[in-house]
Amino acid sequence: MSDITRIESGARMSQAVVHNGVVYLAGQVGAEGASVTEQTETVLASVDRLLKEAGTDKTRLLTTQIWVADIADFAEMNAVWDQWVAPGHAPARWTGESKLAKPGFKVEIIVTAAV
Repeated sequence: MSDITRIESGARMSQAVVHNGVVYLAGQVGAEGASVTEQTETVLASVDRLLKEAGTDKTRLLTTQIWVADIADFAEMNAVWDQWVAPGHAPARWTGESKLAKPGFKVEIIVTAAV
């Protein structure tokens, strides 16, 4: 049986779970009310930090799911994403518009990566 490692685990959820050489991140969000650019930068910094704690990095991304509260913010979010993603290591990615958990959240990013 493979070990399961939980990172920043709480009563409701863990921020990351590692199993069988794969790390699954919970949806990461930025500060409520910040701009789309600021929230995306904060989210991607959280992704970097959690991936590092799991023993991997953004060059090992497998999939990324991005939710924006308003699809009109797609280009602004992508401007930050395009500067962050490692050249030659882009994951399979999908993006959609969705009402997020709190009205001030504009971007949520969910990542799966190989360890």
